[in-house]
Amino acid sequence: MFPEQHLKDALERLVQSGLLHCRGVPPDSIYIFKHALVQDAAHETLLHSERRQLHARIAAMLEESFPEIADQQPSLLAHHYTEAGSIEQAVIYWAKAGQQSAARSAMFEAEAQLRRGLQLLSDLPNSPERERQEFELQVTLAVALMESKGHVHPEVTEVLGHARSLIAETGATGTILHFSVLYGLWVAQYLGGERRAALQQANEFLSLAESQTQSGLLLVGHRLVGSSLIFTGNYPAALSHLDRAVALYRPGLHQELAFRFGADMGITAMCSRALALWHHGYFDQARSAADEGLRQARASTHRHTLAYALVYVGLTTVCGRWVAEAEKVAIELVSLTREQGFPLLLGDGLLLQGIAMSLRGQGKAAAERIHEGTVAMRATGVNRSEPMVLCYLAEALALSGAVAESLRAVAAALAEAEASGTHWADAELHRLRGDLLTRFAAQRLGGRRDLFSQCSVGRPRTGHPRVRVARRGQPCSPAARPRAAR
Repeated sequence: MFPEQHLKDALERLVQSGLLHCRGVPPDSIYIFKHALVQDAAHETLLHSERRQLHARIAAMLEESFPEIADQQPSLLAHHYTEAGSIEQAVIYWAKAGQQSAARSAMFEAEAQLRRGLQLLSDLPNSPERERQEFELQVTLAVALMESKGHVHPEVTEVLGHARSLIAETGATGTILHFSVLYGLWVAQYLGGERRAALQQANEFLSLAESQTQSGLLLVGHRLVGSSLIFTGNYPAALSHLDRAVALYRPGLHQELAFRFGADMGITAMCSRALALWHHGYFDQARSAADEGLRQARASTHRHTLAYALVYVGLTTVCGRWVAEAEKVAIELVSLTREQGFPLLLGDGLLLQGIAMSLRGQGKAAAERIHEGTVAMRATGVNRSEPMVLCYLAEALALSGAVAESLRAVAAALAEAEASGTHWADAELHRLRGDLLTRFAAQRLGGRRDLFSQCSVGRPRTGHPRVRVARRGQPCSPAARPRAAR
């Protein structure tokens, strides 16, 4: 061992020479190289065997004597174990580092750390433990990629497919990792416009969750089914599931689910419940639910939770034509997602901005912003032929005088709704189509009464519920409003 006084003298000389900076007072001093190149040069002067031994000793010292550092800075130990050639330990700490980064929404950092762990893992011989570690790394990587590149990005699909193939091999059936894979597959279908398939996937998740003892998984299952049902237009059933999800939510117990499922499921359940409440006619309760969901989202340190909350609340505000609130939410969402680097959710923010412009009567600017949002989302792999998006695009085009193009957008939206099972915009689409034909071509193309009758109260052949259509600018007719919420 190097004598302590000799070490102190040597460090002092290095500080005086300007190669090192000293922070703090001995014995708690921290010495930092003035420049990374100096550190690299010093590192390279050591023999390879000496470097490995030194890194191994540093890692062991940190793990044994400074457990708080190992807990708070797992990437530091991962680096030292990697340089020491201790691959098994390095993989463990790269996995911890990736999980920690993902939990604080640092998704690009998480991706790099998790891929480093997977790269090292490939050097180890096949074994049950190696497969288990690979499965966990792949699932965590999928979560990170969903948020950094988009839920339907080809890389996400590839990672999820590989993870799913490892479920049986690793005995992970029914584990939290299994549920993470199911969630990823649900999101890909949900955002890909495959709403019937997404509802089926959500029901599979809920069915499996009902066989478990964890209330958090049941919460997530009800949240997925409820959100899926909103977009099929079955608002009573959606509200029932979302009510159940919110009732199950315990912040202290369930906040950790944000790491596995991309956002705090209890908070996003509150916000999606606001959308279901509005569509079911409970307007005041919808406002209250949206306000409470956003309050809790803003108090959360998880930035994706806030972004998702803003998306659902934004959808509620535009459906209600609450223009000032819609503008405020859209501005906050665009600012947050640009700052954090969330490309998919940035697209949502741009779409909401465009819809708010349309509600203000800014037809040309609204159409341009909606197009910008659509392009941003398509860059992540999402084919944004969402009927509600096409509906507001049609309204923006009509405002700018492009009536024929507007009618084509409405026709495309109705066709997409029928093909995908996404019926939540049907009432607004029929209202807009009737309005357009009445204003510009009533004499030749037929009256408004027949068009509006397509969306009267009742149940159509396709099985989704119909709702009363409001006059332009109103959420629904007074007669359609229930006196009180359930």
